[in-house]
Amino acid sequence: MNQTPAFLRKPMGTAPAAPKGEIRCGSFALRAQSAPWQWSMLHDRPGNVLLWMTRGQGRVVVNGIRRGISMHNALYLPAGTLFSLDIPPTVQALSLESPVSMTSRLPHEALLLRIRDGFAQAELTGLIDTMSREITQDRPHVQDALSAYLQLVGVWFQRQIKSDLVDHPDDNAANRMMRRFAQMVVRDFKTRRNVADYADALDVTPTYLTRVVRKSCGKTAADVLNERKLHAARLALTTSATSVQQISEDLGFSTPAYFSRFIQTHLGQPPSRIRSAEKARKSAHKN
Repeated sequence: MNQTPAFLRKPMGTAPAAPKGEIRCGSFALRAQSAPWQWSMLHDRPGNVLLWMTRGQGRVVVNGIRRGISMHNALYLPAGTLFSLDIPPTVQALSLESPVSMTSRLPHEALLLRIRDGFAQAELTGLIDTMSREITQDRPHVQDALSAYLQLVGVWFQRQIKSDLVDHPDDNAANRMMRRFAQMVVRDFKTRRNVADYADALDVTPTYLTRVVRKSCGKTAADVLNERKLHAARLALTTSATSVQQISEDLGFSTPAYFSRFIQTHLGQPPSRIRSAEKARKSAHKN
């Protein structure tokens, strides 16, 4: 008679696949210092972003709505959220970036939490600091550890949400329209749609849309669309070897010449100069 327990006689299942992407966490000032424009220009990201303010204050634009952020505020931005951060370099803040596939416990909407409880403040700071040490020390099973800590961050968020600490923006018609416009920009900024096309889709006039956008974030509707395109263009020029012609096509420009004029007008330099300046900066940093 076989005395081996039944659970030992059964073959073990296949281990789950490791999540794609990587976790980045630590000081936000250090994260942003080499290219602050990557955070200060309106854009969206393929992963989730958490900003935890520990000292100082700044401003953020989330889904087109401008808000203040200060000490002991946690800003959570799920992948695909249009946002920009105006955080002075003197501010102390921690950031945590994670791939979407790593946990389902994190919120699925952008949230601003204002944390008053000292234990909750220390708990989140400790989790991010511990994750940062895991990354820098590069110990065995680091990805397993990071995944577990990220689950705990998700639990932390769920507890704060249940404690009713979310600071929601006003739920009025203007903010609802602004959020819809922001979502459409994220989805369609690589096409040739202009402000009139977005206004038509929202069933308003371009003038009314611009008025709503300006009131929400201090920019015009054209500014929002142009800024999202500029961020994507500058990112491609400085982090890839993709040709200018291909970048212009990817971003919905009719010709490379029109794309170059667009970059020159808004950034003050042609694409070739921006690319060469970034190469020189990286080379100097290595030396």
